[in-house]
Amino acid sequence: MWTGSPPHEGSCNHDAVEEREQDHREGDLASPDDSYEWFRRAQMLLEQGNSDAAAVVLERLRASDPDSTSVVESLARALFDSKRFREAADAFGTLVDRSPDDDYAHYGLGLALWRLQDFPGARDHLAVAVVMRPDRPEYAQALAQVRATLRARAEAGLPETGPVPT
Repeated sequence: MWTGSPPHEGSCNHDAVEEREQDHREGDLASPDDSYEWFRRAQMLLEQGNSDAAAVVLERLRASDPDSTSVVESLARALFDSKRFREAADAFGTLVDRSPDDDYAHYGLGLALWRLQDFPGARDHLAVAVVMRPDRPEYAQALAQVRATLRARAEAGLPETGPVPT
């Protein structure tokens, strides 16, 4: 992750601003300053509830810096909020692989698997998140709901994963 400071907003060199805007239009995210700026924009889009637009920006950032954990985490959130659960699960899975002690990555992966109707996988990752952070009620609540779904499916003789056959 880029850890530099944001670009200075004091005096303005209009030629430099125009050049940077041209680079943005052409998709150049090579400089750390540009990457940081785009990351901030993506965070703002997420905060404003525009997860689809944030995902577009974050996908470009990830292509230019695939090792950035912050970008992958934000992308996973944006994909989840955009209901792109398979892609969100893949991104959260990348985070779990990189940092198995990241409770939020397990929680996000568990939620994405839940939406994909992989209830055993969701249960396992949510349980890890709860063990790591028992102080997070949303983790325990999600785990309880997934466990209840698994119990109800077992009682009804339904498969543990996938849609309910009609």
